[in-house]
Amino acid sequence: MTTDASATPPHETYSYLGPAGTFTEAALKQVPEAAGKHWRPVNNVGEALADVVEGRSTAAMIAIENSIDGGVSATQDALATVPGLRIVGEYLVPVNFVLVARPGTTLAEVRVVNAHPVAYAQSRGWLERELPNHGHIPATSNVQAAASLFESAQADAAVAPPGITEHLDVDVLARDIGDNPNAVTRFVLVSRSRVVPAPTGADKTSLIVELPDDEPGALLEMLEQFSTRGVNLSLIQSRPIGDALGRYRFVIDLEGHVEDERVADALLGLRRYSPKVIFLGSYPRADRREIEYHSKYDDEIFIEARDWLRGLLSGEPDGA
Repeated sequence: MTTDASATPPHETYSYLGPAGTFTEAALKQVPEAAGKHWRPVNNVGEALADVVEGRSTAAMIAIENSIDGGVSATQDALATVPGLRIVGEYLVPVNFVLVARPGTTLAEVRVVNAHPVAYAQSRGWLERELPNHGHIPATSNVQAAASLFESAQADAAVAPPGITEHLDVDVLARDIGDNPNAVTRFVLVSRSRVVPAPTGADKTSLIVELPDDEPGALLEMLEQFSTRGVNLSLIQSRPIGDALGRYRFVIDLEGHVEDERVADALLGLRRYSPKVIFLGSYPRADRREIEYHSKYDDEIFIEARDWLRGLLSGEPDGA
């Protein structure tokens, strides 16, 4: 990884939530194409995506979901409103935290804790148990939470990633303070590329869909576009559209690739049904787990059905 931004061409630049040492940086380290390139730290998801849209970076690594709190709403809303973006890969990072402080500080002296809101939510049980009277100051990132200890005296300690001692001179007051030892955050690499990665058999497709009407059965009708084609959904989450109270869009991850016949047919049905479908991309699953589905949804079944219909329309003899 290079850090000198001078004269670095955009196609060799990757944006991520900084500063160095964040979980987002750990996700970017999993991207072979990013090795040895310039990594540009930014302050938030909006800035990362703006880098891609405006051509400062070839791609941006952003958090989209975690196993504790579900989807990251800021990312989902940005992907719904910023045009021209595609997800080209996903990456999983195990998440745990340490409590750190300025050198010489003891746990008994901690009154106020600086923490990113997501990190705070994932370690709140430990904090309330060990520091029942603590106050909380939100931070823009997990590393910034620790860095702020040296910028002001408002906080006595910070919730930070385990590798923070590689970047800052802090004392670790407690380790493994996350409430769930199995916590994982899912990150996605976003670019402007229109090239869909080839199917691997272990793929995921991401969409954002709006319902045509707010009426009974509308959501069920949308979901039937998937169920009747044997397409499993791994995530569905509603987000307010913002133009009127009670209007929602749905963020959807489904198992399979757009080149899979069952998925393609589901998307065609969805496009006929919904006034707005945003295709965010098909890409390899981070866990590389092969998708399982019933044989009646094999590609050959859909292809044969289309051939049969073409035969009817062209007047071919029955059984041809």
